[in-house]
Amino acid sequence: MSEFKNLIVLGPLIYAIHHFEEHIIFNFREWRIKYFSDNNAIPTEVILIILSSLLLLFIFFHLIKKNRASAHLVLFFLMTTQVVNAFFHIFFSFYYSDFSPGTITGIILYLPINILIISAAFKESFLKSYIELAMIGLFGIATFSLFELFGPIVIGLSIIVSFLYYTFFKNKLV
Repeated sequence: MSEFKNLIVLGPLIYAIHHFEEHIIFNFREWRIKYFSDNNAIPTEVILIILSSLLLLFIFFHLIKKNRASAHLVLFFLMTTQVVNAFFHIFFSFYYSDFSPGTITGIILYLPINILIISAAFKESFLKSYIELAMIGLFGIATFSLFELFGPIVIGLSIIVSFLYYTFFKNKLV
């Protein structure tokens, strides 16, 4: 179970649990509107379906290709939607002194499971350096931030850029 290919399938499951915390147990949208602009008219359930489906597509793509470039796409997606998301919840809970729904699963699921995934990626040479991880992390931060600023259009753009990345780097990342 400690292999990269096995661990990444936990991504959609923990995303669903995180969504349950945000929108069934608590009301993240109400909290978010209190502090940020409401630039996302798409219902949260639709975002859940879109992001879960995309994550599964990235995972299936990696399970077929099994190369560093496809692993980077999965890591980018997880970094953007889970790791950066966890730090968003933690940071803004403290910044506003107001609990951000999603913080609990961010801390107990997103961070530990993604640490296991990243460790497996290093062990299996899908990641070769901390510089690669930092670059994926920076792209994740940028994508998450752009999504928060401009809304769902960023999802489409990030998919296009991801597959351009794969096309360009699939033979260069050996």
